[in-house]
Amino acid sequence: MTLRGEGSPAGLLLAAGEGSRLGRPKATLELHGERLVDRGVRMLRDAGCSPVVVVAGAEPIEVIGAVVVPNPGWRDGMGSSLRAGLAALPPGCPAAVVALVDQPLVTPAAVRRLIAAYEEGAEIAVATYGGAPRNPVLLGAGHFAGVAEAAVGDQGARGYLRAHPELVTPVACDDVAAPDDIDTPDDLAAMNAAFNRREPR
Repeated sequence: MTLRGEGSPAGLLLAAGEGSRLGRPKATLELHGERLVDRGVRMLRDAGCSPVVVVAGAEPIEVIGAVVVPNPGWRDGMGSSLRAGLAALPPGCPAAVVALVDQPLVTPAAVRRLIAAYEEGAEIAVATYGGAPRNPVLLGAGHFAGVAEAAVGDQGARGYLRAHPELVTPVACDDVAAPDDIDTPDDLAAMNAAFNRREPR
């Protein structure tokens, strides 16, 4: 899949957190025998993203099919990981899809919808569920610098998007994905149950 004749979007998977409430880093947590980081990379690749960049932090990780970028400042929050990931994208990258490692029910179909919206002219495309904006988010290259500047603490792209609502195209993904994240052992148990009911496409 191509974007406006400029090549494929990159995939950016934020996977640096320590998972304090889980007691272990989320990236290497396994869901049905597959690490969350591997699942996230596979999802982005299946959607057509290339290259896929993984931002690591609390735990060194190796991932097949992705470029791993360490974020020494991961304790500062998600914003630092987003900045590190955007800085690592190759020159000329036309857009990037930002996804979170702890949302394994996000699917290639949802990412493909964001890419389609971009191809149709969207500057920034955000997946929505029940009308509420969540993740993933596609950023056109013209907004990388602004997003990076606004990404502070645990705030990723949210501050930039709220400051520029006219640039944001909402993309409904309720029927193909879910934004549920894994923060606690109870979340993991619920995710396993949800996974059994709804294998992401």
